Amino acid sequence: MSRQKKYWLCQIIGWGFLYLMSYLYVANFLKDSFINTESKKFYFNVTLIITFVGSIVSTHLLRLVLKKLKWQTGSPVKIIITLLVGVIVASFFNYYLDSFLIKIPSKNYTDVVNAEKKEKAIELEKELGVNDTDYYLYENEKKLDSVKYSAVSKIKKNTGWYRNKKNEWEIVNTKNERLFGGIFNNFFLIALWVLVYAMYHYIRQNRNNQIDKLKLEAVVKSLELKTIKSHINPHFIFNALNSIRALVDENPARARTAITELSNILRSSLQAEKQETVSLEQELDIVKDYLALEQMRFEERLQVELKIDEETLVEPVPPMMLQTLVENAIKHGISKQEAGGKVIITSKYVNNTHELKVINSGELTISKKGSESGFGIKSTQDRLNLLFQEHARFEIKQLPNNMVESKIIMPKTF
Repeated sequence: MSRQKKYWLCQIIGWGFLYLMSYLYVANFLKDSFINTESKKFYFNVTLIITFVGSIVSTHLLRLVLKKLKWQTGSPVKIIITLLVGVIVASFFNYYLDSFLIKIPSKNYTDVVNAEKKEKAIELEKELGVNDTDYYLYENEKKLDSVKYSAVSKIKKNTGWYRNKKNEWEIVNTKNERLFGGIFNNFFLIALWVLVYAMYHYIRQNRNNQIDKLKLEAVVKSLELKTIKSHINPHFIFNALNSIRALVDENPARARTAITELSNILRSSLQAEKQETVSLEQELDIVKDYLALEQMRFEERLQVELKIDEETLVEPVPPMMLQTLVENAIKHGISKQEAGGKVIITSKYVNNTHELKVINSGELTISKKGSESGFGIKSTQDRLNLLFQEHARFEIKQLPNNMVESKIIMPKTF
């Protein structure tokens, strides 16, 4: 069942149950006062049906307005004020809608009740023996007459009817009392509806947030696993081991250092799953180890230049992200240049953001799908989106003089 169908089913069942309980209460406990005749019973049921329809219309229009106002956004105070104003407006609207609908038939429950009370007033006149007198003038002339006073008071109090000075029957004006009572009753019912409506959305949003959080955690773990696997590149490890083997006899000290550098990289790859961010200084240590190993292979073909603002060394960055970009620069840039090339790494603050760049010799290659090649680039984009949402971005572009620039822009923390 769709959400829309569930909504209408809840509207019908909720309001239907409420007015059914109202009818059963009246039928069992107030029958002699409200539905003691067939005529009153019929028009009482008509009134319940009209108020049932009016309640559904009013609350549905309130729901549409609340959705239009995006009531769930903003501070708690704004949400409470929006709901309270909505309840007040809907209460007035529902009262006047019911009043309009009830007057459409030629006769309604109030007319039947008033007619019954008028008959009772005429009978009281006869019982009190004042039906052929001018007792009704007492209130106008204010003469001291206990009989007239008693007759006027008793008839008005028991029936709500009285004779005016023209000897015409009138009913006591209770319009203001009916207005206040009707609006208060509607306010209570619609406030209850809004409370249920708000609680439903709160529970639903909380549940969706928990589901989204679980999905996000699953995606993060999946991405981290893919990222880690991408860093433990068999070709890189084999090349590094071959270079180390060649140094064992020629330069044992350098070979020992290379083994330490390789172990640092592998250790960082394995620990990346446990950390969301590391300091730039830690990340640079891994990058330097990686570049040192690659320089054993490329020798003079690989030139490295670091332009690091020392203030940025404490900035948090995703682990192995910079190393991924440097690896991508060498794999897709330097290694394809016969004469080799240069890798420039810069870190600085720009307009209250932390800007990290990797510039390398080479040409930007575009896949058939229209995106830049290399898993490292896709991984960088995904990880930035997950960690910083719209507050961070990744850019890669071709520069003049056969250079490619990869740039990460993140929020400044320190």
